[in-house]
Amino acid sequence: RNTAPAVAIAALHAQSRGDDPILLILPSDHVIADVDGFRAAVRQVAGPAEAGQLITFGIVPTAPETGYGYIQAGAPCADSGICKVDRFVEKPDAATAQSYVASGHYYWNSGMFMFSASAFLAELERFAPAMLSACQQALATDRVDTDFLWLGREAFAACPKDSIDYAVMEKTDHALVMPLAVGWNDVGSWSALWAVGERDQEGNIERGDVISVDTRDSYIDAASRLVATVGVEHLVIVETADAVLVASKDQVQDVKAVVDQLKNRHRSEGRMHRKVYRPWGCYDSIDFDQRFQVKRITVNPGASLSSQMHHHRAEHWVVVRGTARVTRGEEVFLLTENQSTYISVGVRHRLENPGKIPLEIVEVQSGSYLGEDDIVRYDDVYGRGE
Repeated sequence: RNTAPAVAIAALHAQSRGDDPILLILPSDHVIADVDGFRAAVRQVAGPAEAGQLITFGIVPTAPETGYGYIQAGAPCADSGICKVDRFVEKPDAATAQSYVASGHYYWNSGMFMFSASAFLAELERFAPAMLSACQQALATDRVDTDFLWLGREAFAACPKDSIDYAVMEKTDHALVMPLAVGWNDVGSWSALWAVGERDQEGNIERGDVISVDTRDSYIDAASRLVATVGVEHLVIVETADAVLVASKDQVQDVKAVVDQLKNRHRSEGRMHRKVYRPWGCYDSIDFDQRFQVKRITVNPGASLSSQMHHHRAEHWVVVRGTARVTRGEEVFLLTENQSTYISVGVRHRLENPGKIPLEIVEVQSGSYLGEDDIVRYDDVYGRGE
């Protein structure tokens, strides 16, 4: 639902303990070289944030960058260096970006913010009341599962989509900007990871099982198997169990066009990873064909899958690590390492991990239809229906 609902949920949840905490909103893909300088800036804006101001951190531009939005600063606030925000502007063309940098009054919009929960929610109620109401309803119908909080699905699905900039920051008269010069980098692409990473003498960054020969200025990431390169340069090569990406560093942002192609062709790689996480653990689809599928299933200690049945597939389970408690029809029994069982089509069953270490099994499914929607749940501790 974009950043504004996400921050609204965080603010509402933070207030649930009865206090009014200060929130520091930080994107997960930023690199800051001068951490001490950033900490000092955060301490500097703590007072205005506690007083009800909404702080955004503006990056002192080092070049006329056209890939970022900009913040135009107004009058400084005393000697603190913090400025009023005149306006937020969209990503400019090259000439406009050059004029912004030359003026000294514009900063890159970093997407980092600091404010009290109550101050943000008050402005959200003022400018986007429908969004706030939907977020409140989503929390009112939430469900706590160990360290996860699952929002009410219907309420949150009905929440309007918007960014924190559009929903609040561009409209409020309480916005301040704190200029930052702390070696900031928005690591939003593979080429950006290459730019900020530690490179070898050939200018390469290599992660995982990589052999490179006569290869220069490239980023090579091998997650699941050997990647070998010969006589290439200026490339991004990213290998995962799902797919392999090979792109020029200059065009790696065009990966969005690949994603569009995956969607147009209805490829599963455009919808989900091979490894899928669930409340009880995860599974990895090792191999599949029209009539069979092989999965490696990991069940967390003390967790269990739903009591369920399948109309079109049978399942063979082999325990490779830990202990399994299996319910099959009216039977309940334990399986240890190197033991196995068989679940026939149409038989109600459940898999549990009664032990203190992760349970790992290899599951072989066989049948006429192997889709994840062929499941009838009778009893599920995570509140999932059929």
